[in-house]
Amino acid sequence: MHLHRSAPESASPATVTPRVRASWRRSARYGLTAEEMRPVFTGSVDTGSLLYECGTAVLRGLQATLANEPVSMMITDPEGLVLSRICEDGTINRSLDRVHLAPGFYFAEENAGTNGLGLALADRAPSLVKAEEHYCAGLRGYTCAAAPVLDPVSGGVAGSVNLTTWSDSASELLLALAQSAAGNTTALMLARGAGRSAQPMPRGEVFRVYADRMRAPEASVLTPGWRNVFAEARSEFRAGRAVAVVGEPGVGKTALASLARRQLRRERVLSVRPPAPDDVEAWLELWTPELGKDSTCVIISGVDRLPAWATGELAERLGEVRARDGMQPYVLTAESAEDMPEELRRLVDTVAEVPALRFRPDDVQPLARHFARQRRRRDVGFSTSAIRTLTSYDWPDNVRQLRQVVREAAGRTDLIDLNHLPPEVFTGPGRPLTRLEAVERDEIIRCLTEPGTTVGEAARELGVSRATIYRKMSQYRITVPGRAPRT
Repeated sequence: MHLHRSAPESASPATVTPRVRASWRRSARYGLTAEEMRPVFTGSVDTGSLLYECGTAVLRGLQATLANEPVSMMITDPEGLVLSRICEDGTINRSLDRVHLAPGFYFAEENAGTNGLGLALADRAPSLVKAEEHYCAGLRGYTCAAAPVLDPVSGGVAGSVNLTTWSDSASELLLALAQSAAGNTTALMLARGAGRSAQPMPRGEVFRVYADRMRAPEASVLTPGWRNVFAEARSEFRAGRAVAVVGEPGVGKTALASLARRQLRRERVLSVRPPAPDDVEAWLELWTPELGKDSTCVIISGVDRLPAWATGELAERLGEVRARDGMQPYVLTAESAEDMPEELRRLVDTVAEVPALRFRPDDVQPLARHFARQRRRRDVGFSTSAIRTLTSYDWPDNVRQLRQVVREAAGRTDLIDLNHLPPEVFTGPGRPLTRLEAVERDEIIRCLTEPGTTVGEAARELGVSRATIYRKMSQYRITVPGRAPRT
């Protein structure tokens, strides 16, 4: 198998995993050599973050079990910046200082080539890099095991746990320890971060949508905020160009791309979501054979969340299809063009951006009526107060959140009023609430949204004074039509 000439000479290709080999190729593209690393120093490290607090606490607990072992334990941020390093072995500490694997230095792949924490962050997966598998010679005296720390709320990568020891030390348990520490850090972040629910991990689903089973898009779907970007995407598809649709999570990127494609051609659409890191190989084999088939378009969602080695594999397969097909049979989606991996960005001719729902208040009412009609298969009414509440809310999770709220409400009534809406839509942006605070807020909103209930009646039902209700409304940023908090 051919390797880039700058790859480590002493590592046998037969014993190197595809992920490490892909990392070598990336390291070469970054302009690194075996003799040169470029760890960048920053004068500021965020020691007040929840990641730093929880990660350091977990590693100090682990240190007690590894007191006599030459293992250096580190927490990094998602960019590879080393935030903390815990180790009582002076010899390995001094050695790591010489290669700049220390707090305040960036140690991502682009800075230090193939290494454990850089690979864990790039691929969003636990990684073990031993001795000669390191791209740069200065790191080949070490073995590094690292695992990404997942944000318990967003599910994204918050940073990593890295354990480094000498290359001739036993490393069998090192990766398991790193994974355990990363998992414990996520759990501690959830416990200390107001108890919010964790997001589900990616599963890599592949959905099929057949054009002949879909009706033409309804006018209510093509809301004012969508029309310009929809027309732009459809024009680019008609011209045979490869399109990326970008925007915040939940704005409807996949839906827009699918509707625009189906207006042009009666084709099958495959919607592909990012997989868990361990499932990348099976995920690619599942759907990439469909690329380039007649009357088939693949929408690959969230390419900015793909592991780095999967990005390279995907870019190669899309490049082959692009070279032979006239009309590009794929669409990519991401949060922004800047977040798209460069290998995939080169395979896109134009970028269409879908604005967030908070910038499209005129879209909220027609979308809400559309989702309610989908749920009940007939028109559902909305009170004036309900429409006012839905329109004034910021919708941090965008159209996806609006659809869930409306469908749940429409499932219970033919006329949606304030008391059918969840507490979240009456609450302005602010700090995360503890579970006790959230229960208190929800009870206040439940009372205030009962038809005909006054603030005084809500106060009596809750056993508190009117002044307390007004103070709590201000504290929790509660806005209920007709129940304005006192200032």
